[in-house]
Amino acid sequence: MEQRISLITLGVADVARAKAFYEQLGWRGQEVEETVFFQAGGLALVLWGRDKLAEDAGIEGPGTGAMTLAQNVRSQAEVDEVIATATKAGATVTKPARETFYGGYAGYFADPDGHLWEIAWNPGFTLAKDGSLTVPDFSAMN
Repeated sequence: MEQRISLITLGVADVARAKAFYEQLGWRGQEVEETVFFQAGGLALVLWGRDKLAEDAGIEGPGTGAMTLAQNVRSQAEVDEVIATATKAGATVTKPARETFYGGYAGYFADPDGHLWEIAWNPGFTLAKDGSLTVPDFSAMN
């Protein structure tokens, strides 16, 4: 298996509501057959009905895999801006932004379906002009 993720699919209760939420954050996507696709750098974020996703995966219910989506931004101020925009769009702040143990600044919100997002500024993770992140060589830091 190649070390790569192509799509992240979020099971949502209401596709139209979820699409509207992400559009209020500034995301632009395409809807095809009650499925919304957002290009997100080198991968796609997909919104799909929770019941359809469970059926497709061969499970009962929404699943119990805990995970967090994260977006690194370029400054502490941008962390606050993104969380404020998400709150206006209907997100629930689960952890207000604050300084982190690694010298950065981060906070969390949950989208209307409860999917957790961490918005972080990390001085050790440089972002390219296009927003892509390359994991630093941690062995060189010791």
